[in-house]
Amino acid sequence: MTTDSVTILPPTHALTGKVSPPGSKSITNRALLLAGLAKGTSRLTGALKSDDTRYMAEALRQMGVTVEEPDATTFVVTSSGELKAPAAPLFLGNAGTATRFLTAALALGHGRYVVDGDEHMRKRPIKPLVEALQSLGVAIAAPSGCPPVAIDANGAFKKNHVVIDAGLSSQYVSALQMAAACGSEPFTIELAGADIGARGYIDLTMSAMRAFGAKVEQPTPASWVIQPTGYTATDFHIEPDASAATYLWGAEVLTKGQIDIGTPSDAFTQPDAKAYDVIAQFPNMPAVIDGSQMQDAIPTIAVLAAFNETPVRFVGIENLRVKECDRIRAVSTGLNNIREGLAKEEGDDLLVFSDPSLAGQSLPAEIDTFADHRIAMSFALAGLKIRDITILDPGCVAKTYPGYWDALASLGVDLVRNDKK
Repeated sequence: MTTDSVTILPPTHALTGKVSPPGSKSITNRALLLAGLAKGTSRLTGALKSDDTRYMAEALRQMGVTVEEPDATTFVVTSSGELKAPAAPLFLGNAGTATRFLTAALALGHGRYVVDGDEHMRKRPIKPLVEALQSLGVAIAAPSGCPPVAIDANGAFKKNHVVIDAGLSSQYVSALQMAAACGSEPFTIELAGADIGARGYIDLTMSAMRAFGAKVEQPTPASWVIQPTGYTATDFHIEPDASAATYLWGAEVLTKGQIDIGTPSDAFTQPDAKAYDVIAQFPNMPAVIDGSQMQDAIPTIAVLAAFNETPVRFVGIENLRVKECDRIRAVSTGLNNIREGLAKEEGDDLLVFSDPSLAGQSLPAEIDTFADHRIAMSFALAGLKIRDITILDPGCVAKTYPGYWDALASLGVDLVRNDKK
C-alpha cells in the first residue's frame, strides 16, 4: 500500500521542538564521487540517505567501487581510484547532481558508459556540458540535449582548457572541476559570459575537492585552474542540508514557534542558507527577492509570501524552469489552486499577491507536486495555516528528505494519509 496524498491539519499551537535535517544532498553526492575517484577507503559521515544519493552510490557499485552503509548516515567507500565501464547503463533517476557529475568524470574513464535517468531527467538539459566535453576531444553524445548520454572514453582530455556556458546550471562547472583533478596536466575552466546559476555551489565543490587532496584555484571570477593531483581517500563529515532547513525555518515563522534544527543558520556553507535572512523577516519580507543564489529555497519562500503583509516579486529565478520540474509554473499553479489570482508569472519572474487573511480559512486545494520533492515540502507549509490543503504524491520527498512527513508529525502536526491499494 502506498500513500496517494497527505492532507495537513493546521496546528492550533506554535510548532516547537527539535528536528535534525538530513545531511546535505549536494555535499553527499560530491563526496561520494570524490571517494569513488580516490584510491583507498573513505568514510563519509552525516551523509544523506535518499533517492538521489542511493542512485549515485549504486552507480559507483556498478563500476567496481565498494560502497558500504554501516548506519543510517554513513557511507564507507573503497575504490581503486578507477570507475570501470559498467555492464549496463547507469540509471540515476532524476538526480541532476549524479547525472552531471558522473558524465564529466566518466569522460576520463576507459570504455563505454551510458548515463541515463527517468522520464523527468530525460527532460533536463545537459547539452552545454556535453558540448564542452566534445571540445576536449571526448567521444560523447546526447542527441536530445538531455540524458541519455553515451560516452566512449579513452582516459584523457585532448586539451587542457575549456570554455563552458553555465547559465543554466553551476553543476556543469562543478562536474568539470571534479573530473579535471584526474587529468594529466593543469586544467583551466573558463566561463562563457558572466552568468552562472547558484555560484555558491562551486565553492562547495572546491571545498570538497580540497578535502580529498585536490588543488584548485580561482584566478578570476570567471575561471578556475585545477592541478592534476588526483584524489586521496579521507574521512569526511557532511553538514545538514540547508535546503531542507528552509522548510523548518518556514514552519517556525508561520506558526510563531521555535524549532531547534541543531545548526545555526550562519554555520552552513550551502547557498540556500542565505534564505534564512529573508525568512526571518516574515511577515515583512522584501518586495523584491533575488533567488539566483538560493534557487532551491525559492518555493519555500514563495509559499511563505502568500501570507506576507505585502506582495513579493521573485527575480533571477529563470533556472527554476529546468529543475526537477518547471518550478515557477508549479508554484504559481499551486498557489492559484489555493486561491485564483494569488500568483502570476511575468516572463521568468514570479509575483505572489500576498494576503495574510488566508490564514485560518478553509480553501480546499489539491497540490500537484509534479513529482518534485521541493514542491511537496513547500506547499505543506501552506497547510499549516489553511484548512483542507492536500499534497499529491507525497512520497516524492524521498528524493532528498525521506523523513519529512515524520519530522512535521514530531512537531505536533496532524496528517491524514490517504492510501491507495
